[in-house]
Amino acid sequence: MSAGEFEFNEMLERARGGDSAALGALLENFRNYLLFLARLQIDPRISGKVDATDLVQEAFLEAYQAFPIFRGDTESTFLAWLRQILATTLAASVRYYVGTKQRDVRLEREIYIRVDQSSMFWNQLVSNISTPSLKVSRQEMETQLAEAMTQLPEHYREVLRLRHSEGLPFQEVAERLGRTVDSVQKIWVRALAQLRDLVSDGEDGDE
Repeated sequence: MSAGEFEFNEMLERARGGDSAALGALLENFRNYLLFLARLQIDPRISGKVDATDLVQEAFLEAYQAFPIFRGDTESTFLAWLRQILATTLAASVRYYVGTKQRDVRLEREIYIRVDQSSMFWNQLVSNISTPSLKVSRQEMETQLAEAMTQLPEHYREVLRLRHSEGLPFQEVAERLGRTVDSVQKIWVRALAQLRDLVSDGEDGDE
């Protein structure tokens, strides 16, 4: 997730010194990561009403405001902090469209757990797709991966969301979607293959 020239500790120190450009660069480096998580976690009931790009931008605005109270000093703690902010933003969108306007801490906690699971899925995908045959930088590959999620058929994304974000076994995913286990497993395999193909196609388009 880090570009070659990106030095987390240096940027964090500069941001804490009041350098707003450094904070902006720090956040921007993780935009694709958050976009991927948001696209997996948007509640299906409001998927036509909210956009992942807008949710991430809202999370960034909140991060700017809350940064003075961030006490972590590692990339992992910074990412955990950003995931918490994103979870709060996602929960607010659900409350706005389908629930009450009051804050629901339990809902935020449930979403944060799913966002964490999606984060592990992201790391697995980045690791699996990053092969010697891909000549793009890690950051470029992550950009393509985040964009590729938007190009998957809706039922592909839903299988990935239930399997990797909610951590459900194939049997339960099948029951949720009214499909057979065999059908769900085939969709899952195709979805992962299509993600890899889309990233590879993105590389070819950049040459």
